Amino acid sequence: MSATAEPSVTTTTTTSPLRRRALGVAAAVLACLAIWAIGEAAGVDYTVESPGQPPLVLGPGQIIGIALGAALLGWATLALLERFVPRTARLIWISLAIVVTLLSFGPLLGTEATAGAKLALGAMHVAVAVALITLLPARHR
Repeated sequence: MSATAEPSVTTTTTTSPLRRRALGVAAAVLACLAIWAIGEAAGVDYTVESPGQPPLVLGPGQIIGIALGAALLGWATLALLERFVPRTARLIWISLAIVVTLLSFGPLLGTEATAGAKLALGAMHVAVAVALITLLPARHR
């Protein structure tokens, strides 16, 4: 009688970094669209006026474009940090993301818009930050 050891197979479902990061970008954009839609349904006037600029009505196209651009810029920044400072990339990127999020409120406070629009737009800034900080950096092992 011979005893053969069967290798134990353990399957874990992990999400690849590329998939997780794409999910982060999608989550950021969809969260902004959801916030915009809730505001729109509540009657928020998304007309914003920056000093020296004509009034701009922010619709879903602008929301998608801005959120997508910010998310992709965040991803690119993280990828560069991971390439050049791999040991501290996660910490640097999260710190940078928090600082950029806080700085992003400056122009928001300097524009003319209704309180509802400013509240919704501020919530969008936070939603992008939360989605990206949560899903873009590599997980600790």
